[in-house]
Amino acid sequence: MKRILIPTDFSENAMNAVRYALECFKNDKAEFYLLHAYQDEVYNNHDLLEEELFEEVLEIAKNRSQLKLDLLLNEVKTIAPNPKFKFHLVSAYNALLDEVDKLVIGKNIDLIVMGTKGESANKSYAFGSNTLQVLKYVSCPVLVIPEYYGYKQPKHVLFPTNFLIPYKKREMELVADMLSPFKSVVEVLYISKVAKLSKRQKDNQEFIKDELDQLDLNFKTIQSKKVSKAITAYAADHKIDLLIMVNTSQSFLEDMLFRSKVDDICLHTDIPFLALQNIRRTV
Repeated sequence: MKRILIPTDFSENAMNAVRYALECFKNDKAEFYLLHAYQDEVYNNHDLLEEELFEEVLEIAKNRSQLKLDLLLNEVKTIAPNPKFKFHLVSAYNALLDEVDKLVIGKNIDLIVMGTKGESANKSYAFGSNTLQVLKYVSCPVLVIPEYYGYKQPKHVLFPTNFLIPYKKREMELVADMLSPFKSVVEVLYISKVAKLSKRQKDNQEFIKDELDQLDLNFKTIQSKKVSKAITAYAADHKIDLLIMVNTSQSFLEDMLFRSKVDDICLHTDIPFLALQNIRRTV
C-alpha cells in the first residue's frame, strides 16, 4: 500500500494536486495523509501584536484548520469514492517543512504530492517558497502539480539525467509502479558536452534499464551546455506529460534548485514534475 502525503493550504492549486493524486493512483491501494500546517497563519495574524491574544488566535486557527480539513475530506470522498483509499487528516501547529519531514519519517511516506504554488505565492516565480523548501530539503519523492494543469495520464515521460548518480531502488520502484498502469514511454535524456559515457555512467544506465524494465525506455543524447533550456525545449517539442528528475549531489536538479533566486529556475512547470530525492533519511 502506498503512503501519500498531500500538504494543503486549501487553495485551488492545492486542490488541483489532490485531484491529480486521486486520479493517478485510483487503481492502487493507498493511504493519503492530508496535512494542514498553520503556524505561519498564526504568526502572520496582526492581532498578535497583543501577546495576551495569542492563545485565542491559536485556538481559532486550530479549529479553522480542522474544519477545513473535514470539508476537504468530504469533497475528496465525493469526487473519488474509492474503496481502495484510506484517509488521515493532520492539522498541525508547526512549520510546514518541519511537519512534512516529521510525517515522512514517522509514517514512512512513499510520495509527497503538492501544488507548485500556495495561495499567497508570487505569480512570477516557478515555485512557491513552501514547495521549493520541500523539494530542497525533504528526503522523499515529491510530485509537483502546476496550478492550472488538468489531469492527463502520464503516458509520455521525460527523465533527464547525467548518469552520475547511484539511483535508489525504492524510488525506481515507485516510478515503475506509478507508470506501469499507463504503459508509459520514458525518454531517458542524457545531456552533456561529451556524448561518451564513463564506466560509472554505464553502470547507472544499466541500473535504470533493470529497474524500469517493465516500461518502454528510449535513451536519447543531447550535447548542450544549457541543461535547463534543453530540458524545457525537449519537453515542449515532444508533448511530455511528466518530467522526472533526481535531486542529489552532481545532479541537474541540484544545480537548478540551489541557485540564488527562485525565479532563476528555468524548469518546464506547465507539466507535472516528479523529483526523486537521492539523499539519506535521518532514521
